[in-house]
Amino acid sequence: MSFLWTTLHVKNLETSLSFYKDVLGLSLERRFSPSEGMSIAFLGNGETKVELIESSNNPFPSYGQDFSMGFSVPSLKIMYTILEEKGIPILAGPFSPNPSIRFIYVRDPDGMKIQLVEKV
Repeated sequence: MSFLWTTLHVKNLETSLSFYKDVLGLSLERRFSPSEGMSIAFLGNGETKVELIESSNNPFPSYGQDFSMGFSVPSLKIMYTILEEKGIPILAGPFSPNPSIRFIYVRDPDGMKIQLVEKV
């Protein structure tokens, strides 16, 4: 068994694509519209993907506060610059639970908690 993707329902696909591509650096793998009022995009740079769905049937997605997705980043210092340029506030951190990692939390455009992890 392998983990394929995480599905996120989003309010605005273009805004979410900008966040996941321009801030997190994920590549757009494919994008399509399976029906009227629905658009889907898959992003990712490896085996596991992020699926974004904008649907007129679900215009106000909601995420629990105890759920987050973690992404490896080459440098938190670089991420601080990108986040500042994009006007994305740091939600919490930096944290270093052991000497080999540091991480911060931000939120995506729909409120999903995103963990940015630097392995040191």
